[in-house]
Amino acid sequence: MNKVKVLSLIGLCLLLMNGVAYSKTKAKNSAKAEPVTQLKVFLKVSKSLSADFKQVLINEAGNPTQTSYGVFYLQRPGKFRWDYQKPFQQQIVSNTGKVWFYDTDLEQVTVKKVDESLGSTPALLLSGDVSLDDNYTMEGQGIEGELQWVKLLPKSQDSSFKYVLIGLSKGTLAGMELSDNFGQLTRIYFSNVIVNAPLKQTLFEFQAPKGADVFNDG
Repeated sequence: MNKVKVLSLIGLCLLLMNGVAYSKTKAKNSAKAEPVTQLKVFLKVSKSLSADFKQVLINEAGNPTQTSYGVFYLQRPGKFRWDYQKPFQQQIVSNTGKVWFYDTDLEQVTVKKVDESLGSTPALLLSGDVSLDDNYTMEGQGIEGELQWVKLLPKSQDSSFKYVLIGLSKGTLAGMELSDNFGQLTRIYFSNVIVNAPLKQTLFEFQAPKGADVFNDG
């Protein structure tokens, strides 16, 4: 898996993991609020999330180079899982401050600490009790494709990303676009999104398959 793509996914997860709950009244009213307010409310009230996803990589020429499909799970604090199902099988699982990357075709597992996995990306700034306002400039982008979009511009000059776009449908996560410093775009579309439903804890427990090579960097 492309390293930048992996960091993008982890960045999304850490973004969703942070925050303290807003009131239920604010959550109900968020769909009518400005996009930036909608995003803040969603991040505050979401304790768990599951969704199907479609991910498209786009090169510098604006052409799609790879499309993949799978299922995404997240639970705060600190747990997430990406299951890639088509056209290849791959898993990214995070729990207890570590991330496991399992490539089915290579029969290879790589284990990293969350901070080591992220390096100097904006996601590292979001891994603790850090305000989004302190680390990003957030701008509403209006409506496109039936989604309300928010643009996050990292304030750090060391960021690996130019920007992150997050799309909301009725106040709920529905899409994302990440632009890296190499001219590549990663677009993610979410469907069948379920927020705050109980998730099995076994989803976030990773056991290396028998015979797989394990590289522990954490």
